[in-house]
Amino acid sequence: MTSESGNDGTGRTHTAFFYGTLMAAEVFFTVCYRNTQIDVSVLKSLHTFQPAVLHGFRRRRVRHADYPGITRDTTAEDASVRGMYVTGLTDANMEKLNAFEGCEYELETVKVKLLSKVGDDQGKGNVEGDEVECQTYVYQDPEDLEEREWDYHEFRTQKMKNWTREDYGFEDTAHFAPTEVEEAKNSAV
Repeated sequence: MTSESGNDGTGRTHTAFFYGTLMAAEVFFTVCYRNTQIDVSVLKSLHTFQPAVLHGFRRRRVRHADYPGITRDTTAEDASVRGMYVTGLTDANMEKLNAFEGCEYELETVKVKLLSKVGDDQGKGNVEGDEVECQTYVYQDPEDLEEREWDYHEFRTQKMKNWTREDYGFEDTAHFAPTEVEEAKNSAV
């Protein structure tokens, strides 16, 4: 999905739904800006991160890996994946993200519901708002996926340091965390 008013010189920006390691702002900024000397506060101002939910998909852990994959799930009526809707992605960002995801994933256009309130790990208590179109990376080999759900908390506490630049200093990233969302004033249910 592209929109106007970008910062890449072409006037275009992209939006995406991230449901795994890229939900962590530290990983996202490491992938997109690894070699930049731009101040972190400036980088943060270029993108918005908002919790969202993707219906009709299931997230599972990739066998022998720290990251998940999603696949369509038409059998379970309540199949959904919670993640982050990210805006302000430039063509250069997308090139880096495509290289990061590699051939295991295919970029697809999907519709997600923005969350104005985030519920528990099973999605109970979520308050869904606007539906937006964006792109996400869909895993291509379902046989490589374990049956168990990927655990974001486990990733953040046990694995994330292996995926990030140490000098980013995201001590104040509560606004990026997928469980930290204030209730919107005029949220639709």
